[in-house]
Amino acid sequence: MKEISELELPEDVRYAEDHEWARPEGEKIRVGISDYAQDQLGDVVFVELPQEGESFGKGDEFGSVESVKAVSELYMPVGGEILATNKLLEESPELVNKSPYQDGWMIEIKPNNQSELDSLMDRDAYLEMLKGLK
Repeated sequence: MKEISELELPEDVRYAEDHEWARPEGEKIRVGISDYAQDQLGDVVFVELPQEGESFGKGDEFGSVESVKAVSELYMPVGGEILATNKLLEESPELVNKSPYQDGWMIEIKPNNQSELDSLMDRDAYLEMLKGLK
């Protein structure tokens, strides 16, 4: 397990309490799980993602991540329609471990309400939350 000081926590993403991240990219938002989450899970062996075109509300379960340790649900950090899923994860789920913020992203959504991003934590707030978990 990584120490908190070793975690990669980019400034350009917002974080949910369930350890998903959301990165605005123009009109869409890219979503994945944080470095902390992938580190806690261990080696990811399977990722279950929704179908393109499905819609979910903020906080709804949209999929799951299976690791050698456990299966964990994935929750929408903001509500919206699924525009794309990361097809690379079908063959290479370990990308979630190797590159959680780049190659290991999970879904792209068209948000219902862009302002829902404001309810998510910035890097500093997420870091403070993680320190409270230790």
